Amino acid sequence: MLIPVHVILGPTASGKSALAHALAKKIGAEIISADSRQIYRELDIGSAKPSPESLRDIRHHFINEKNIGEPFTAGDFAIESRARIREIHRRGIPAVVTGGSTLYLEGLLEGFAELPPGNPEIRKKLLQELESIGKEELYKKLLQKDPQQAATLDATKTQRLIRSLEIIEITGVSVTELQAQGKAETGLRFLAWGLSMPRERLYMRINQRTEEMLEAGLLAEAKMLHNKYLAMLAHDKIPALQSVGYQELFQYFDGKIDLVTAIDLVKQHTRNYAKRQLTFFKNRLTVTWVDAPENESELESLADRLAGKHL
Repeated sequence: MLIPVHVILGPTASGKSALAHALAKKIGAEIISADSRQIYRELDIGSAKPSPESLRDIRHHFINEKNIGEPFTAGDFAIESRARIREIHRRGIPAVVTGGSTLYLEGLLEGFAELPPGNPEIRKKLLQELESIGKEELYKKLLQKDPQQAATLDATKTQRLIRSLEIIEITGVSVTELQAQGKAETGLRFLAWGLSMPRERLYMRINQRTEEMLEAGLLAEAKMLHNKYLAMLAHDKIPALQSVGYQELFQYFDGKIDLVTAIDLVKQHTRNYAKRQLTFFKNRLTVTWVDAPENESELESLADRLAGKHL
């Protein structure tokens, strides 16, 4: 029988890292990080990286492995993470996956459908539409044609929005339908556990964690990144630096908003992101939902329960 791979997922600030660490300790596992920001060096506080003590205690993969500006896609992660898990298993060690990057998790757990290559004419037409009617109207268009995909997107970000509409025009079917047709056999046995909690409690934790990040030096970290990569930011889109928690503070440094507004926006955008994560996990992945631990005792108890499934 295949060694099960525990996957701890859930919205941001739900306690995934702590549970993954506790579980990995109990079963002697290494941890695979499914976080599209933690893979980058220099993004420490704002990406909620595990502490240096946690990284020393248990071997983590896909943390601090890339430089900012170095591309690494969800497709890359799907291929490399499976290879890494198989290599861990060959050493006789279990693997625990944890993270909240939706496309990373979908690629690993389900595989990606074979999506069509881009069509320059359709892409050009959609970009002209974006210019003339705006991203809100384009988002409404996607909402009508593929509501499930639209619910997982940030309406203010246009790259995936344009690509989703492009695929519909090329194939005549939605991205959601294509993904459902294209599930790949991974040769791995996953046990996906989602951390659930009342929405009000989650939002309170998000707000609290934002304050804790600021106390830990998020402002100084963002300022260093803004200064160091200012030229790149002016000319290129750097996905790693478009993250919630950094982009709002960059606006503050650029004099576009004041600090209080920037902090409020970090909290608001993080709450919006958590909502999209939950929609994605519930619509696109097969997950067993469990109550998120509220204290150390509940954490240990849940880790024991999951370790008992490791058969």
